[in-house]
Amino acid sequence: MKKRVGIEALAVAVPSRYVDIEDLARARGVDPAKFTSGLGAREMAVTDPGEDTVALAATAAARLIQQQGVDTSRIGMLVVGTETGIDHSKPVASHVQGLLKLPRTMRTFDTQHACYGGTAGLMAATEWIASGAGAGKVAIVICSDIARYGLNTAGEPTQGGGAVALLVSEQPDLLALDVGLNGTCTMDVYDFWRPVGRREALVDGHYSINCYLEALSGAYRGWREKALEHGLVRWSGTMPGEQLARIAYHVPFCKMARKAHTQLRLCDLEDAVGPGPGTPEAREEVAKSSASYDTQVATSLGLNSRIGNVYTASLYLALAGLLQREGAQLASQRIGLLSYGSGCMAEFFSGVVSEKAAERMARADLEGVLARRERVSIEEYERLMKLPSDSPEAKAPAPGAFRLAEIRDHKRIYVEGGAA
Repeated sequence: MKKRVGIEALAVAVPSRYVDIEDLARARGVDPAKFTSGLGAREMAVTDPGEDTVALAATAAARLIQQQGVDTSRIGMLVVGTETGIDHSKPVASHVQGLLKLPRTMRTFDTQHACYGGTAGLMAATEWIASGAGAGKVAIVICSDIARYGLNTAGEPTQGGGAVALLVSEQPDLLALDVGLNGTCTMDVYDFWRPVGRREALVDGHYSINCYLEALSGAYRGWREKALEHGLVRWSGTMPGEQLARIAYHVPFCKMARKAHTQLRLCDLEDAVGPGPGTPEAREEVAKSSASYDTQVATSLGLNSRIGNVYTASLYLALAGLLQREGAQLASQRIGLLSYGSGCMAEFFSGVVSEKAAERMARADLEGVLARRERVSIEEYERLMKLPSDSPEAKAPAPGAFRLAEIRDHKRIYVEGGAA
């Protein structure tokens, strides 16, 4: 019998502070609607040097273990997907293993491919379990990143930070993945990159969006071909993409999800079997229809709009937001997921939402995670942004959270917050 493998549970960690996006707009002399309606943003997470990739990853993993009652002796793999690594050799995963005192008999490593790195880790863990090589063990995959573009830059309102930890197992209480039906597309492009030594990324914005949409088209068509072959979708009635109950996309900014969904619908309309779907102009208008977007995509964006861009974690924040709002309603229904990483790589995959999804998401307490943050002024945000990355301020972490305290002889020293 084929193993059921997928995501059993998840947990989210975010920086302790945020700015209201309208405050940022006014400070920059911009109409707030440009950021709220134009980008789909409401709030933006703000990190300081003590809230680095390791601290966020360890906090998310610790929450996952505590909230979901994970037996740590059963963890056989720990993967961290990140494009905000802190060392060329020592992986974030090794720090997390040590901070959480996880088993020494496990496999630990990082995966890097811009925003796709977390999905690379998820697929490695999923296929390790599905193959039987895991021998009954579970895996933790953490997506942890900090998106920085700098003060007074075009990308400033699309910054953010945070981490999502995923428990991957043969008990997929959140999402049972359709293992082996993934579609992929990769191209060697320079749409977004961050040379060694830079804290802020370099991005060719319009080109990057075009690369995203082209890679999405290839990945979606690859998934659709396999899904048609296995009878998951069909060319009858509604288009194949519309037969997915919901679709979660990689979200560098929320309005990108609308562009992505329009492109996915165009793929179906351009490839439709039978009577032609009309002229290219007519197809474009149909693809832009808000009805499909409102039904399949819009409800997934609540967390992203309040946290901002989290690179590898952005897709999984969308998944978390979707299941937080509609976990019970979507039980036993198939959803699609699109991961994209600049450079570039895209993967489209799917899975069936579990009947236990709502209960698992309730344990994650996502509203509580957001409610415990502090709203800061633009002046404080700018001060934090100007701090050197290797000079964390003395600040006690919240209960159960981790924080970089100092760097001593090139060694990073982390502390954990005590009980409330």
